[in-house]
Amino acid sequence: MDIQGKVVLITGGAGGIGRSLAKRFLAGGAKVVLWDLSETALAAAKDELDPSGARVFTCALDITDRAKVAEAAARVRREVGEVDILDNNAGIVVGGDFLSVPEESLARTTAVNVDAVMWCTRAFLPSMIARQSGHLIMMASAAGLLGVPGMAAYSASKHAVIGLAESLRAELRKKGVRGVGMTIVCPSFVNTGMFDGVKPPLLTPWLEPEALADKIYSAVRGGRLYVREPFMIKLVPALKGLTCTAVVDWMGRALGMDSAMDSWKGR
Repeated sequence: MDIQGKVVLITGGAGGIGRSLAKRFLAGGAKVVLWDLSETALAAAKDELDPSGARVFTCALDITDRAKVAEAAARVRREVGEVDILDNNAGIVVGGDFLSVPEESLARTTAVNVDAVMWCTRAFLPSMIARQSGHLIMMASAAGLLGVPGMAAYSASKHAVIGLAESLRAELRKKGVRGVGMTIVCPSFVNTGMFDGVKPPLLTPWLEPEALADKIYSAVRGGRLYVREPFMIKLVPALKGLTCTAVVDWMGRALGMDSAMDSWKGR
């Protein structure tokens, strides 16, 4: 995929993986639109990425609000152009035993990690289909491939993102839409602050957002469906498919996955 001249919209784009990926797309010649809750963080990101203000555009909004998403999407079309690449990057995590997590936190996790992905995708996918051109980046997680103690709601939301992405891909294929691509990103713990305090399992070291952004950028350009990092995460589907539940459970205990979230602090 040629990135030159493309319009890329990144939700949760003011920091972490979103900001790192924005740097890659800007280097490739794209215009970048950043959506985030924090006006202060957006201003800092814009100053860092594009001091001239010619190729980075920002908007502070809550993407769980359908009306605000629709309004902001219309503004992007007017002021920047049609979105060619949508990165559904925004996400939150609340750690803790499922029954101990406040109901408000469970609801917010679903609203940000699942509902907002649907609202943003519905805002921009129709134009991609009409133009037979575009790409969706769906930020899932290794926790979307395998349940993890201490992050039940987060894991459920990321399983949902993978299900949504796979279903959309199948629908596009069924409709004969060939020009709209999809990349589903499933990393283990990324060093952005969201998982502060976590002790990553053996064989799955901390991922740095810059290195992960390189992988995502390469996958988009190459039309690759999945990014699973680090290497151990690539093996998860095979392990689940070729072994029994008892073996998967044993590996979770032996590698330290079962206790990884015990010391979670978050931002």
